[in-house]
Amino acid sequence: MKEKIEKVYQILRREIPLPAKKKLPPVEELVLTILSQNTSDRNRDRAWAKLREKFPTLEALAEAPLEEIEEAIRPAGLYRQKARSIKKALKSLREKFGTLEIPLRGEDAYEFLLSLDGVGPKTAAVVSLFSLGHPHFPVDTHIFRVSNRIPLVEGKSREKVQEQLNQVVPDGIKEEFHLLLIELGRRYCRPKPRCEKCPLRGLCRFAALHGLQPGQGQV
Repeated sequence: MKEKIEKVYQILRREIPLPAKKKLPPVEELVLTILSQNTSDRNRDRAWAKLREKFPTLEALAEAPLEEIEEAIRPAGLYRQKARSIKKALKSLREKFGTLEIPLRGEDAYEFLLSLDGVGPKTAAVVSLFSLGHPHFPVDTHIFRVSNRIPLVEGKSREKVQEQLNQVVPDGIKEEFHLLLIELGRRYCRPKPRCEKCPLRGLCRFAALHGLQPGQGQV
C-alpha cells in the first residue's frame, strides 16, 4: 500500500500544480476549519471575510454575542451550530489555558482539539497539520471519495479512512499529498468523474470498471 501511495503521489506532483494553502495561527485555523464544515470553499471564504471584518481579533470574537457571530457567518450554512462551536472553543481555551492560543503540540494538541464541541477528527487534523506542524492526515469529502475509488485504502467512514491514511502516508509528504488529493477530487474525481482526463486512470480500479483499463493512464 505504501508503494502505491508513493506512486500516486509522484504522478500527482508531476501532473497537478500544488495548490496554495495560507498558513494561519492555530486558533484562526480552527475557526476557519469549523466554518468549512459541510459547505463549499466559496461559502466558507465569504463567511470568514465577514467574520474578520466584524471581529478583527480573536478577543473581539470571544466577547461577541452569539447572535452577531451567527449573522456574520450565515453564508457558511449551519451558522447557528458553527457559531456555538466557535464560541465554545474560545471559551474552553480561556478556561483551560487562560489565553486564546493553543499552548500544546503533537498528540496533546490533537486530543485537546478533539475534546472541543463541534471538532471532529478532520478539523483537529487540519489544525494539527497546517498550523501546529504535527503530521496528521485530514480526510475531507474529496479525499474520502478518491481514496475509495483508486483505492488507496477502503473504509465506510471518513474517520476510518483518515485513521488508515494517517498510518500509511509518510509524515514528510502528508501536507502536499493532502492538498494534491483534494485538487484531484476537484478537477477529475468528482461525484460525476472525469476518468478520461484523470492522470491516475491507469492505476484506478474505478476507471477500469468504467471502461478505462489499467495501463491507459499516465503512469
